[in-house]
Amino acid sequence: MNNNEFATLPLAPALVDNLTSLEYTQMTPIQAQSLPLVLAGKDVIAQASTGSGKTVAFGLGLLARLDVNRLAVQALVLCPTRELADQVARELRRLARTMANVRLVTLCGGSPNGPQLTALAGGVHIVVGTPGRVLKHLDKGTLKLDALNTLVLDEADRMLDMGFADDIHQVVAFAPRERQTLLFSATYPEGIVQMSRGLQRRPEQVSVTEPQRADAIVQTLFEVEPEQRRQALASLLGHYAPASCVVFCNTKRACQEVADHLVSLGFAALSLNGDLEQRERDQVLIRFANGSANVLVATDVAARGLDIKELAMVVNYEVTQDPEVHVHRVGRTGRAGQQGLAITLYSPKEAYRVNLIEEYQQAPIPQGNLAGLDAGSTPRQPEMVTLCIAGGRKIKIRAGDILGALTGEAGIIGSQVGKIDITEMQSYVAVHRDAARQALKHLQQGKIKGRSVKAHKL
Repeated sequence: MNNNEFATLPLAPALVDNLTSLEYTQMTPIQAQSLPLVLAGKDVIAQASTGSGKTVAFGLGLLARLDVNRLAVQALVLCPTRELADQVARELRRLARTMANVRLVTLCGGSPNGPQLTALAGGVHIVVGTPGRVLKHLDKGTLKLDALNTLVLDEADRMLDMGFADDIHQVVAFAPRERQTLLFSATYPEGIVQMSRGLQRRPEQVSVTEPQRADAIVQTLFEVEPEQRRQALASLLGHYAPASCVVFCNTKRACQEVADHLVSLGFAALSLNGDLEQRERDQVLIRFANGSANVLVATDVAARGLDIKELAMVVNYEVTQDPEVHVHRVGRTGRAGQQGLAITLYSPKEAYRVNLIEEYQQAPIPQGNLAGLDAGSTPRQPEMVTLCIAGGRKIKIRAGDILGALTGEAGIIGSQVGKIDITEMQSYVAVHRDAARQALKHLQQGKIKGRSVKAHKL
């Protein structure tokens, strides 16, 4: 028998038979790595991309521990959006269809409260929901987690992006300390490490992400005269049309001048330099990270600590004097299995710096031809728009409140809502540009947590 077959696992025969009827025989890599640990009762951090089969991995784990004769919530799965929660709930029902009388309810913002209350009052075994709505039921006492033995955080990195960290910790405060906690995430940013420390006990780590390829970053040199530099940058951005790009300058002055020039040409560009006040810096980073601006012009000092997933392109507008800094700059792209592009502009007088870089990285950098570029007709516009709400943690606004307001009466689907960032005095939500006008109108005319709020587009 193949070690990757579900039949090799210590599962009840009814579950194995059902898997066979669903034509689930061979485990995917994430299932093969995580399921033995999950079934052994270990806390697990599993890094796997969408479509890797992670729902079956945690689903079989929580079903294996379920006591259907005990009508109490024994498993809770937290998801970032209503759409994902519905998808997870459907898969869990399919996995449990040979088990008698398994009761499951979804608790999500934007859905009617009445049916949720009725289901909870009748007793359920499994809850799948978004952090905000789950927390509201916990606060009201309509949901109790006294019997919880399995907590799952699905797409944990996305929940962090959407600002749910505080809500998650508040939910966990209602759960027993003795439980199994499973954390599934497509990426592994520092925030996941911090979350795990607060929620898990000696977690086992598994990962099926693709290793970075040697050719993950394509570097190209373009020789330009100093007076051509701005036009060359605009041509490169027009030709490659990156979804996200960081342009590195050596000075604060050049940084601001380049950003202003790009904006005058119609690019969604922002400047990040040491002269910005903290609030301005926060807004720049939020807008770039949430995809509502696709070009960030920065100095090395200002970009320190910048962690942007899936950065498509880096441009060295000016060559750095330090070859190690150059390697650090270009290394920001080509991550998470993506192909990255790193462009360096240099004048004839800077050729010696290029030679030092090539010696340092022990590889030549190919030369490109500016004349062969197609600059395009109009600059690429970002998919998202950032809306700013005048209210934050100080008035106890939570990510779930914002998500609920947009996906409830506003009628916006969860997939059109991006990152949610909440500061002490302000909240920021990224919304797909097709839904931005409708979202802003609803926020200006509606209420969050029962109070009217001011909102505007950044």
